Formats: sequence, structure tokens, C-alpha cells
Amino acid sequence: MRYYCSFTWFPHVSREAVAKRLVEQHDAGENNPDNIIGWYNLAGGGAGFLIVDYDDPREVTRFLSPYMDLMSFDVRAVYELDYDNRIEELRTVAGGGG
Repeated sequence: MRYYCSFTWFPHVSREAVAKRLVEQHDAGENNPDNIIGWYNLAGGGAGFLIVDYDDPREVTRFLSPYMDLMSFDVRAVYELDYDNRIEELRTVAGGGG
């Protein structure tokens, strides 16, 4: 299952503190880069989101827990849609108009 994990740094958290924690977790083998589908920062810094893939939602919590003193998270399960198929489904919902 894929999860959208948006994050926002807490006020007064420094770039150095986030960098240190990320590197520590990476060096300890805890970041599981194979489970990270995408990692995006928002323009301006201090916020962004990850798309991660885990079979068990408890593993998502375990992955994010080491960062919870530095930033808040909003986590949601997501699924991918095929655009063309979705448009056809929505045509049916909308009454079949074309």
C-alpha cells in the first residue's frame, strides 16, 4: 500500500538538526530507501511530502517515528488512478454524457 506522508518542520527546527537525523537514520539502515517512492520538498523549505510503500501501516509509523520530535506528519493511504479509465468511470457516474 502506498502512503502520502506530508511533513512540516516544527518552528525553530534547524536545517542542521533535520540533516543530522536523516543521516543518522540512513547510516543506521533505518530509512528503507527502497520503500520511498518519491520525496518532495515545498518551495521555501520546512515542508514537503513523501510517497512510501509499505505492506503494514505500523511500518509507516515505525519509519516516521524517529522524526516526530522535529516535524509533524499527516499520513494518508493513497492509490493510483489510470486517467483514461477514470474518465470512463466518471462518464458513467455523470450519466453517460459524452
